[in-house]
Amino acid sequence: MAQTASTMLPLGTAAPKFTLKDTNSNYNYSYDELKGSKGSLVIFMCNHCPYVIHAVEEILRIANDYRVQGIGIIAISSNDAIHYPQDGPEMMTEFAFKYKIDFPYLYDASQEVAKAYDAACTPDFFLFDANDTLFYRGQLDDSRPNNGIPLNGYDLRSAIDAIIYNRTLASPQKPSVGCNIKWK
Repeated sequence: MAQTASTMLPLGTAAPKFTLKDTNSNYNYSYDELKGSKGSLVIFMCNHCPYVIHAVEEILRIANDYRVQGIGIIAISSNDAIHYPQDGPEMMTEFAFKYKIDFPYLYDASQEVAKAYDAACTPDFFLFDANDTLFYRGQLDDSRPNNGIPLNGYDLRSAIDAIIYNRTLASPQKPSVGCNIKWK
């Protein structure tokens, strides 16, 4: 499993807009339709990455904890489904069912959305404030597959709390680490 770090898109960047098909509902959704009243979390992920599989339970807890507080949760897979069929739309639907993902899991077939976000790895987290300005990009927490550190979502939760409670982030933002996005 090769480690790739996120590219750390500059803070203050406006959220790139998109419209993509949700593999859970088969509807097309735009960023503006899915964003939250207090902020939006865009997660680049895929089905087969061991880093995503390791983190998915904490991602679900975060989604359940913060959607009710006005944070929109949006997951996107941009992997090349021709060379990685396990990351194709049909398998995304199965993955979402298996893990009970009840927020949109969108498929970026053209990979244009991943390029617009400068996404590099899975999982890669982008947190935007209510004005659609990038507030946080980086890791979920210090836990990685097989490193013995338990999942707690500390870094991402701290950033979301800062948005909700109008605080500044005290700690530096560390890049996320995961599998590289599988480019065409």
